[in-house]
Amino acid sequence: MPAEIRKTLLHVEKTLIEGGKRAEQPLLMVAAAAIVKNPWAGQGFVEDLTPGIHDAAPGLGELLTEMIIDNVGSGAAVEGYGKAAVVGVNGEVEHASGLIHTLRFGNHFREAVGAKSYLSFTNTRGPANAPIVIPLMDKNDAGRRSHYLTIQFSICDAPGPDEIVVALGASVGGRPHHRIGDRYQDLRELGHDVENPAAV
Repeated sequence: MPAEIRKTLLHVEKTLIEGGKRAEQPLLMVAAAAIVKNPWAGQGFVEDLTPGIHDAAPGLGELLTEMIIDNVGSGAAVEGYGKAAVVGVNGEVEHASGLIHTLRFGNHFREAVGAKSYLSFTNTRGPANAPIVIPLMDKNDAGRRSHYLTIQFSICDAPGPDEIVVALGASVGGRPHHRIGDRYQDLRELGHDVENPAAV
């Protein structure tokens, strides 16, 4: 059956001033989260998580993607992206991982924003009000450090012991006043092949 959703949450933050200096382009970061019943709660150790993943993950990916796109206006506006899940204390980290580490979840977001990079991620276990940390990177260029960003927030009543918080995050823009260069600059200085940075 589809995920049993208790509630959803939209987290929006806009940075106008960083380091005491006004940003030429304010940084907008948006996260969409769903608090769902852990589909494996109360079953003891479940050997095959696949049926629960197939039931729950596609609908969650579609819902959270729609929430972000509705807020930022279009998939094209998204520059950085990532995902996260936090399982309640009665669950396994594998349960959190199962709902977000499947193309049935991530491809909704990836296709909606026209991305090439993989979705950076965290998957953790914690009590209600645990930090939800979503690392972001450029949707098309994993070496673009200006878009190495992190969205962090918490939900005072989630996850419950038998719940999972599933979240997607996006940025419109990169860090204001970015000035540490990109990965490729380091590769050149260290004498590596910039044409094939993934090999390093």
